[in-house]
Amino acid sequence: MADLDLPLSGVRIVDCVPGSLGALGRLLGELGADVIRVEPRGGGADRRAGDTLGGVSLSFAAANLGKRAIGLDLPADAAAFEALVAEADILLAAGVDVTGLRERHLALVILSISDFGSDGPWASWTASDAVLHALSGGLSRSGLPGREPLIPPGELTLQTACAQAAWVVLAAFVQRLRTGKGEHIDLSLLEAGMQALDPGFGLAGSAQSGIPLWKMSRGRVDERHRYPIFPCADGFVRLCILAPRQWRGMFRWMGEPEQFAGPEWERLQTRFRSTTLLPAIADFLADKTRDRIEAEAEAHGVPAAALLDTSEATVTPQMTARRAFVPVEVAPGLSAPFPNGTIEIDGARAGVRGPAPDISDARFDAPRPAFDAPPPADRPLDGVKVLDIGVIVVGGETGRLFADMGADVVKVENGAFPDGQRQSRDDAPVSITFAAGHRNKRGLSIDLKSDRGKALFLDLVREADVLLSNFKPGTLAALGFDAATLSDANPRLVTVDSSAFGPTGPWSKRLGYGPLVRCSAGLAKEWVYPGEPDSFSDAITVYPDHVAARIGAVGALALLIRRMRTGRGGSASVAQAEVMLAHNGAKIAALGARAAGLPVSAGQRIEDWLIACAGEDEWCVVTVRDDADRALLASVARGCDRISVERWAAERMPDEVMETLQAAGIPAGKMVRVVEMPDTPQYKARGFFRIAHHPLIEVDSAVEIAPAHFATIPDPEQGPAPRIGEHSVEILRDWLRLDDAGVAPLLADKIIEQAV
Repeated sequence: MADLDLPLSGVRIVDCVPGSLGALGRLLGELGADVIRVEPRGGGADRRAGDTLGGVSLSFAAANLGKRAIGLDLPADAAAFEALVAEADILLAAGVDVTGLRERHLALVILSISDFGSDGPWASWTASDAVLHALSGGLSRSGLPGREPLIPPGELTLQTACAQAAWVVLAAFVQRLRTGKGEHIDLSLLEAGMQALDPGFGLAGSAQSGIPLWKMSRGRVDERHRYPIFPCADGFVRLCILAPRQWRGMFRWMGEPEQFAGPEWERLQTRFRSTTLLPAIADFLADKTRDRIEAEAEAHGVPAAALLDTSEATVTPQMTARRAFVPVEVAPGLSAPFPNGTIEIDGARAGVRGPAPDISDARFDAPRPAFDAPPPADRPLDGVKVLDIGVIVVGGETGRLFADMGADVVKVENGAFPDGQRQSRDDAPVSITFAAGHRNKRGLSIDLKSDRGKALFLDLVREADVLLSNFKPGTLAALGFDAATLSDANPRLVTVDSSAFGPTGPWSKRLGYGPLVRCSAGLAKEWVYPGEPDSFSDAITVYPDHVAARIGAVGALALLIRRMRTGRGGSASVAQAEVMLAHNGAKIAALGARAAGLPVSAGQRIEDWLIACAGEDEWCVVTVRDDADRALLASVARGCDRISVERWAAERMPDEVMETLQAAGIPAGKMVRVVEMPDTPQYKARGFFRIAHHPLIEVDSAVEIAPAHFATIPDPEQGPAPRIGEHSVEILRDWLRLDDAGVAPLLADKIIEQAV
């Protein structure tokens, strides 16, 4: 990595974000920023939290690798803190008073992070990951029909919120480079986590067939048939048989059984409604091992993945080949494996840059680079031209992020091969989820299989700033658009590719969907009810699609920033499995250290209680952090044990339970259903949703407005998602300056198509 020009080199960041959210600063540091962590002189409490190795917290190490640190006791050391901030470009602040800083440092970008935002009725409340999951609509969909909801493993809401935070802070920094003026961002973890993990009003998985989550039934629905999991000789495997060609591969693999031979079996709904197909597949797989199933499935073009646990997921041939984990010294003579970054820049991993820091007298001393930024504009990406050839959730979401920040995003499709997100099983001409996920884009229909279409596409590449894709590695090259061809056409082009397992390694060509990535990364096997290893409950989530989109978008923004100082483009590659595993950094380090026989000391465990409230299927999550919380519970619920709290809550509606506990200082949140979110007090008070209309959809629907609250950057517009080829002629005129004579033969020969 020594020869790699990391894109954020020279960017100075002061990091005042403790705990697992420190992963935000680590991500920016791995992209090249100089990140100085500020903590008390005696060390932050997070240095001792959770499991420790040699007295050092593994969660602290996972969140702070590669940073430097300075000890400052605030407010006593306010002058020293002010001097440090005066030399910075970006301030990441959580629990820090930033009053007056923006007025005194006019070019500073300030990201203020809080649990619920700076205003609204919940502004003073306290959250945990589980509380945020409950209040953001995710918990209501997690679990099995007729059962209590299931809190997912890990800290998915907080970890995905870090990616959202990285996106908004880099967008604000781009705006700073263009205007010379700083920005203040009010980031609510509730809003950020909801958008980046499982947005109820955004793009949904392809098997959802365009039906938005807010249209689903009130309880937890049984969606296991969409991405079914089967027992096999040595564990479990999941199959994702969606496209007709995948079904044909499965049919051949099973020996072409006569009962499934009809053409109707190529239809997804026929297979979903069948009561005989899944048992037949189960019988077919029962005596095969996971490895054998994966190999035979790949040979037949059937997407499949073995269910691994986290320890298995970190040592697969793919992770080993890609050096996705590297040993890092945590304490003298004691090392543990940690995730080695989530983005590859120009084909090299932008990963671990050093150990977690000791406290020192860190200062910014490297020279500041000069940036040749575009002229000032209302939005950070005004004037940026983006070719979006991505599909389904990751592709659609990445492009929308750019469009919402002002970029001219061209959705490239062809009538013969439309984006699968367009389809809707409720017979709408455009699905509601597609409309939400592709707003503010323009549509171009082009034949990329013809020579003239390829030549035309390269003409567009020459004018573009960014090219987004999320195909299986090798797909673009097979079309004639390999990295060398694209770079020759436009040396300033920034490309982003996102795939299940990355562009290299023995699994790089595997068919990958989010549900399969969750299996290979260890999550599906662990998202189960306690003591019930086959109660798999991850079928509704679309994780990691939305967060992977944000990681790719962050890589693209970082490369655009580098282009302002170097004049050249570059590439960012994202492996979705590695994004997921990076969210488990501390757990992976502990597992690796214990496997090596090292003495890992278990830390105090935070307990998340799922408490039934009065009413039908009404629940509240209560997080018990320590004995102080237990004492507070005793004062409210007449007992500090779980049974006492359950008795107390059973007589009260979830709003009362939540509000009473929060008033006492205890993290608590009721289970909010997706359909209830727009009328939930905090979302409503902060204006998080607005009603959107699409001319081809009869029903208006709520959509999220902005990724965060900015002081000066305006909210995104609400341009309707395009029809296939809706703006084809307009785009060729705008980008390539073609007149009617130049466009006419392209239309006549169907090189492009124009919707009418």
